Amino acid sequence: MKLLTKTLFLCLAICLTNGAPTHHEHAAEGHGGHHAALPDRCSGLEFDAIVPDETGKMFFFKGDYVWGGFGGEVHLANETFKELDDIHGLGHIDAAFRMHNTENPDEHDRMILLLDDKVFSYYNHTLEDGYPKEIQEVFAGVPTHLDAAVECPKEQCKSDSVLFFKGHDVHVYDITTKTVKTKTWSHLPVCTSAIHWLMQHYCFHGHNFTRFNPVTGEVAGDGYPKDARNYFMTCQSFGHGGGYKIPKCSETKIDAITADDTGKTYLFAGPIYMRLDTKRDGLHAFHITRAWKEVTHGVDAVFSYTDKIYLIKDDKVYIYKGDGQYTLIEGYPKTLKEELGIEGHVDAAFVCPSEHTVHIIQGHTMHDVDLTATPRVVTEDHALALHDIDAGLCGPEGIDVFKGSEYYHYENAKALADTTVSPLSKPITSAMMGCRD
Repeated sequence: MKLLTKTLFLCLAICLTNGAPTHHEHAAEGHGGHHAALPDRCSGLEFDAIVPDETGKMFFFKGDYVWGGFGGEVHLANETFKELDDIHGLGHIDAAFRMHNTENPDEHDRMILLLDDKVFSYYNHTLEDGYPKEIQEVFAGVPTHLDAAVECPKEQCKSDSVLFFKGHDVHVYDITTKTVKTKTWSHLPVCTSAIHWLMQHYCFHGHNFTRFNPVTGEVAGDGYPKDARNYFMTCQSFGHGGGYKIPKCSETKIDAITADDTGKTYLFAGPIYMRLDTKRDGLHAFHITRAWKEVTHGVDAVFSYTDKIYLIKDDKVYIYKGDGQYTLIEGYPKTLKEELGIEGHVDAAFVCPSEHTVHIIQGHTMHDVDLTATPRVVTEDHALALHDIDAGLCGPEGIDVFKGSEYYHYENAKALADTTVSPLSKPITSAMMGCRD
């Protein structure tokens, strides 16, 4: 499937360790041959470092141990990053981050681990030639024995940078100019680890985390600190997706899917939504009300047009303006009749790139509505060979129409409208939507 496989990527599937008996015996034995209980991150740990690798898989370090992924099992860190023990003698990681330097492919996406005064650079879990190096050789002016570190892309920090934390001091290293500016953020908790995730920055302290502005250090939003177990790991009795479980691909059914002008792609299923375009950070379920608080009972269809997203539920249309976060436009919701000139249940809706027509599917019929007209009315109706459609998404390579756990691909809206025989369906796969094969 050309359209989705280019834009969507599986990051929910957690890569588990092999679980061989010798692994567990070795991990539980501890230092000096004494048996020690394996740490349990669901008990509320304070991590030494958290960092994603080049594929987006997150690693959580605590002492000698590491967890791979949001649901992976614990194992000794030197099983994955053996040089830490071979070269340094592993005690714990001070800090870690994933390098963001798109101007230099030889540095970009490297996994940087910091121990005392040393820098380790990994790619594909392999230590790069010449490492470890002294921290002053790689990041001149940055202190040793750090508490945390996190990358900051130029879209958020004006230039590609790294934030190094030590106490309340933050040493901002400009990757291009190789200069350091030091700030004191006494209003932010002392971070023992930090990450850049889903285009936001998070400071971890104890078993909690706080979202912050990477330029000012101000706490961003209400409700912080929050418990990390609800968002960054799979723990019984914890979670932010309302108990949402990853379905089997053969049981997948979505309610809506859309991509906005900025490239953000959203999937909706029941009371939750997921961002599908942030493949480097994984696929994660959130309540729809987290982003669109007025839409409290799921959606029937969703489409994006200009800088707005339209959510349709029953006979109501909610229009949100996107500017960092979504804000309901004054006067909404309105009825389908008022806004789009149609009535009745909507199965799916989509707008193709650079076009001004929303294609609304109801049963066997597709209505074309001109979004530039006032008032908006149906300009053309098409009888469809396919019916009982759940969702549709249009992109540069065509249209994908979803029905249950399968999808149908069409070159364009005209092909969807004119065909009298539906194309062969294809099954939704884990690589597309993060379901379980």
